[in-house]
Amino acid sequence: MSGSLAVSVAPGSPATAAVIAADVAAGRRSAAAVLESHFAAIDANEGEVHAFNLVLRDRARAAADAVDAAVAAGESVGLLAGVPFALKDNMCTRGIETTCSSKILEGWKPPYDATVFTRLAAAGAVLVGKCNLDEFAMGSSTENSAFGPTRNPHDLSKVPGGSSGGSAAAVAAGFAAVSLGSDTGGSIRQPASLCGLVGVKPTYGLVSRYGLIAFASSLDQIGPFAHTLEDAALVLEAIGGHDRLDSTSIPTPAPSLVQAVRDGATSGIAGLRVGIVDELTGTGISPDVLARVEVAAARLTEAGATVGRVSVPAAIYGLAAYYLIAPAECSSNLARYDGVRYGLRRTGEGGGNVADMMALTRAEGFGPEVKRRIMLGTYALSAGYHDAYYGQAQKVRTLIIRDFKRAYEQFDVLLTPTSPTTAFAFGDKTADPMTMYLNDVCTIPSNLSGDPAISVPCGVGDNGLPVGVQLLGPALSEGVLFRAAAVIEKGNH
Repeated sequence: MSGSLAVSVAPGSPATAAVIAADVAAGRRSAAAVLESHFAAIDANEGEVHAFNLVLRDRARAAADAVDAAVAAGESVGLLAGVPFALKDNMCTRGIETTCSSKILEGWKPPYDATVFTRLAAAGAVLVGKCNLDEFAMGSSTENSAFGPTRNPHDLSKVPGGSSGGSAAAVAAGFAAVSLGSDTGGSIRQPASLCGLVGVKPTYGLVSRYGLIAFASSLDQIGPFAHTLEDAALVLEAIGGHDRLDSTSIPTPAPSLVQAVRDGATSGIAGLRVGIVDELTGTGISPDVLARVEVAAARLTEAGATVGRVSVPAAIYGLAAYYLIAPAECSSNLARYDGVRYGLRRTGEGGGNVADMMALTRAEGFGPEVKRRIMLGTYALSAGYHDAYYGQAQKVRTLIIRDFKRAYEQFDVLLTPTSPTTAFAFGDKTADPMTMYLNDVCTIPSNLSGDPAISVPCGVGDNGLPVGVQLLGPALSEGVLFRAAAVIEKGNH
């Protein structure tokens, strides 16, 4: 399948969340009309893209009508009034199927809502559907879904990235104004880069993980996809802040980021120190992607920043450490899918015993990539190997944290590519798992360190497909990152 959809959205157009919310709150447009325009896009193109596992038409229409009724009554309707949004299908929605794109959870309806969903609904946003993903968020292309792949709206023969490929494609195709994904090793930023979007991985603990079905608990973080930085800032303001339901939640209020975007676009970033990371701009990065990093550096320089080079030596070990730590945590988290408590259950002839039931359930319920990571993680945690593998990986993680801390003593933010290449064709990287894993080489370090990172569009590669560049910062530096990213974004127009 080839071809592309009309996906470009100009800043300030009615398709942006900021404009939709302002228009709906002022009564210039109805939330119902906004929603129907997005449903029209879904009806026209979802069959080719497959961004969704589930579209919630009746529920969404009821929510839009409630927003319109509140506007008519003169009531407060929130920062995201009438904004259609989509959720990655690993975030719980009470009474609505939540599958992680896995057969083992097909048909499961959670008894509670994820905090991020509750907060977006409270801000007046309207949920249009649950998005496809690599099964249990394990992948970089959304080819690992039990329900079929998602396609990149810019080129239907290419992947949208992963694991949050459905969430990225839904925004890129105009099915939703914004969406949420989860980022364990780059699963927001990499698809944002490949689909021409803004993607944000916040500081670990800034956004509640309550209701996010865990892959690797010390790495997972929820964040937004959007066409513009202002839209991403609005969403992050809505979902951020302390949550007593999440024991890892930072006791800090939601960040104020919209003004940071406006300041960056209007006032520049005089005096900001930007470091280009040597270890993440070398071998393995396509020349056309590196060229866009240089363009971003030039824009930052023109806006008043001082740009230099910096070494983060331990970053080269990030991939190896991640693919021990993440599978180890995955093997522990996914042990709960045993065919007893919820989800799929398979038994042998005559019922068999509990061990047989668990083996049959997991053999049928989990896909190949999930099984691969469970086995890797179980091995890394096993007696006799824990210290040699998992223990060593945690020591490397500490080295990475220390090296980034030293880099941030010299520079305020760091600049790297987001993904080594533009979007690649289906099947190009499925034969060798390591080839696929290398897509995450630039994004994994900030998950290991827990620090925030943003992917922002910065033109196109040699094949005309989007390229994103990545800005990294120390913990809770989202305001600085958004301000710097606004300079790069402004140069696109």
